[in-house]
Formats: sequence, C-alpha cells, structure tokens
Amino acid sequence: MGNTFPPVTANLLIINGLLWLATIVFTRIGLIDLEQYLGLHFWRGDGFNAAQMITYMFMHDQSGFTHLFFNMFSLFMFGRLLEQVLGGKKFLFYYLTCGLGAALVQQLAWELTWQNEFVTSMANANHVSFDVIRNALASGELNEFVNEFCSSFVTVGASGAVFGILLAFGMLFPNLEMYIIPIPFPLKAKWVVIGYGALELFFGVAGLMSGVAHFAHLGGMLFGFIILMYWRYAGRRNGNGNVG
Repeated sequence: MGNTFPPVTANLLIINGLLWLATIVFTRIGLIDLEQYLGLHFWRGDGFNAAQMITYMFMHDQSGFTHLFFNMFSLFMFGRLLEQVLGGKKFLFYYLTCGLGAALVQQLAWELTWQNEFVTSMANANHVSFDVIRNALASGELNEFVNEFCSSFVTVGASGAVFGILLAFGMLFPNLEMYIIPIPFPLKAKWVVIGYGALELFFGVAGLMSGVAHFAHLGGMLFGFIILMYWRYAGRRNGNGNVG
C-alpha cells in the first residue's frame, strides 16, 4: 500500500480498525474495557483523563460496524486526496487538531447542558419539582449523584476529525461535483459541506438524534476552518497564496 496509498491515511485506517476489533475481543473475554480508558469522558466524572482528548478519536461503537464503517469510508474517500495535497505531516496535524477541537467543543456542550439534564432526570425519578432538585444541587446534597451522573457521559469516534476533513475538501475543491445517495443529481462540494454543517447545528440545537455528538462534529469543522484560514493567510504572506 505504501507505493499507491498515502501512508498517514492508511495507518489511520489500520489503527482505527485494530482498536475496534481489540475493544470487542477484550470486552467479550473480560480482559479490559478499552472504551472506559480510551473513550472521552466528561471532565467532571471520575473516568476522565487528559489523554482521552486524543485517544477517543481512535475508538468506535463496538455494538455494530456502521459507526466505524462510515467514518473510515469518509476518511478513505477524502483523506487520501487531502494527504496528497497537504503532505503527510500537515495532514496528520490537521486531522488530530480537528479531533482535539471536537473533544473541546463536546466538553463545552456537556458543561452547558449537564445541570438541566441532571435536574430533569432526578426530578422525574423522585417525583418532585425541578426547584427542589436545583436547591439540593446548589447546597451540595447531591454531589455523590452528580459524580455518578457525569461519569456516564462518554463519546467515541473519529467523526469530529472526519468532519474537519470534509470541510477541508469542500474548501479546497469547492466546485468538485459529488453524488450523495439518494439525491439523483450531483452537488458541488461546497454545498455538501454547508448542508452537513447546517444539519449538525439543527440536530444539536433541537436535541434530535441524542446518541450522536453533533456539537463535536461542528467543533471539528470549526477548528478545521481556523487552521485552513491560518494556512491561507500564512501562504499569502509568503507570496504563494496556498494553504501551507
């Protein structure tokens, strides 16, 4: 593969695939729960450590193949061309930074929403008003339950980094036509990227598809946009007008 396939993209595909298989095997034989150690936990929970901000993007849902497949298919489709354009080192930096940005935005989203979710769940479980739970939360009476609740927040997957790649593809090749199933006609890459971003924002704000980290996807796109704009600015200062 080294002569025909960009090495960084190839190795990312291999690492993600191997970790997905290892997670399934180790869980079934009761050896270790890799998701518990490598998945991204909410920083307020006991399971969090800083390394998870990177490791989570190499983990995928072990209950099925779909999550891994679509992320890796997107990486395969768009990552190869981007690596050839940017070069291996710059592409890897971009990929990891988008994934890290997605993790930061996901932590922010959890931080802004956990109290309302906690109050709602506790009030419904104990058949009391929201004000009763809010007062108990403010007084510290529920700290033990708060820690347990926050420890349940975990996310895995390369989607944030992949959405960053999608954004880069749309910005570098805006007029390249793409076919998106089931749309029967081609769409320009720039409209595909804008459409994906708008859908993620809508789903995230509306609280739809709650099992998907929509704001993490947006975080990957946001950090990707910042990097690309900086490279473009630096390229213009260097007089070549390129992204790097």
